[in-house]
Amino acid sequence: MLSHNTYFEGAVQSIGFTRNGRKATVGVIAPGEFRFGTDAPERMTIVSGALEARLDGSEVWRSYPAGTSFEVPGKSAFFVKATEPCGYVCEFL
Repeated sequence: MLSHNTYFEGAVQSIGFTRNGRKATVGVIAPGEFRFGTDAPERMTIVSGALEARLDGSEVWRSYPAGTSFEVPGKSAFFVKATEPCGYVCEFL
């Protein structure tokens, strides 16, 4: 079963699915800066383009080009900045 999610007035869109018993989403982030909250731990893998990300409570922005990933603890938040459309896969750990 697939689910479509739209955030930030359409600037972030994702398709949710379950694979091997684990929930995941695949989506696109339009140029801009966005904050996401998390319930469960997540791994974000950039598959196209690039973005910058920082974890809630940190002042450090890190760059993530295609082929790289970062993890976010559950019950927290993270910020992303994209200067061009960016494709990602988010796995819920």
